[in-house]
Amino acid sequence: METRFLLGEKQIPTHWYNVIPDMPGPLAPVIHPGTLKPVTPADMLPLFPGALLEQEMSPERWIRIPDEVRDVYRLWRPTPLHRAHRLEAALKTPAHIYYKYEGVSPAGSHKPNTAVPQAFYNQQAGTKRIATETGAGQWGSSMAMACSMFGLACTVYMVRVSYQQKPYRKSMMHLWGAEVIPSPSDRTRSGRKILEQDPRSPGSLGIAISEAVEDAATHDDAKYALGSVLNHVLLHQTVIGQEAKEQMKLAGEYPDVVIGCHGGGSNFSGLAFPFLADKAAGKEVRILAIEPSSCPSLTKGIYAFDFGDTAEVAPIAKMYTLGHDFIPPGIHAGGLRYHGAAPLVSQLVHAGIIEARAAPQLACFEAAVQFSRAEGIIPAPESSHAIRGAVDEALRAKEEGKERVILFNLSGHGHVDMTAYDDYFAGRLEDFEYPSEKVAESLRRLPKVAV
Repeated sequence: METRFLLGEKQIPTHWYNVIPDMPGPLAPVIHPGTLKPVTPADMLPLFPGALLEQEMSPERWIRIPDEVRDVYRLWRPTPLHRAHRLEAALKTPAHIYYKYEGVSPAGSHKPNTAVPQAFYNQQAGTKRIATETGAGQWGSSMAMACSMFGLACTVYMVRVSYQQKPYRKSMMHLWGAEVIPSPSDRTRSGRKILEQDPRSPGSLGIAISEAVEDAATHDDAKYALGSVLNHVLLHQTVIGQEAKEQMKLAGEYPDVVIGCHGGGSNFSGLAFPFLADKAAGKEVRILAIEPSSCPSLTKGIYAFDFGDTAEVAPIAKMYTLGHDFIPPGIHAGGLRYHGAAPLVSQLVHAGIIEARAAPQLACFEAAVQFSRAEGIIPAPESSHAIRGAVDEALRAKEEGKERVILFNLSGHGHVDMTAYDDYFAGRLEDFEYPSEKVAESLRRLPKVAV
């Protein structure tokens, strides 16, 4: 009865999988926030190096991973696939539960899968400093690590409530040489504007993105890096699903349902997109995204053109959105705080190819504790959403008396997120349902795009 399914270093994928050729219909254009016309590569060069822009817009199904990137990947890839025998027994389910464990990376999450190539391509282009944002801190710590490996300076604007709730994520960024600034800050025009309106603002990813974009755009030696949402970010993460497909072959099974937690879309897409290629070829597999009820862009958001940030300086994309000025409640401890969803994921949800479900935070932490007590691994709060989805699928299989093969992405460990668990056990966490009337309000503030 095998528990872990392992691949060797020679089996690290040599190419990233680009889902765009397998998308249902053409992609909506990305719109310039100033001209309200489709962006050109020249518009984006102040923010991103040319190689990443080529990947963002590439029609090629397979894009080669540079040897320099694969050399760094060898520090932790391929990541293990686990069969959750002990969780299955605890649930008394006939389902077979597998999880791909991305918490073995040096930064403890899936985020280095894209941080490393982004740092590499920026170094090759002559960039001296990266400006970026982070919510829960997984992306900021991963980008700080990648920058240290490629000799780049790194400035991280960290959502203020996370800066306060997750001090050790900040410590990790400092250890790898990054400057970490609580956002909103007085360092940027957009940050100062928010502070004038609300000096006690808890911040949001939209605000932190505004600050990082402004920083990069106003300094010639700096570029911007994003940890989710964009096409090239989701592309880089597909090493997860490619490895998982090979490991499922070792297990002698194929998933009936593939599950990932969803915020902006990076870890979810990394696992799911390679299986979507099978689905496009006629394979029967359900793809399920689990998001927090307090930040439910896919399940309560509007599929429309919206700004990628709060200050309306980032490009406009068609996506499921709660409104670019959305600020999650301060009691929300589970990460996944972005107001929108990746345009690629949004289009697939809109087409009915991907399912989306929202889960309350107390139920997610309950599942995380149950998983930890069975499997021994402490999950990141973000990852608990995927665990909740897997547990629910396993319990449904139990009720139906049917076997079901479940695969989910355990996107990171929770070793530096223990404050959230302390709050859960102390009863300080609350469930919060994002009200539908707030979505209606956001309609009035969406950009008027004639496309």
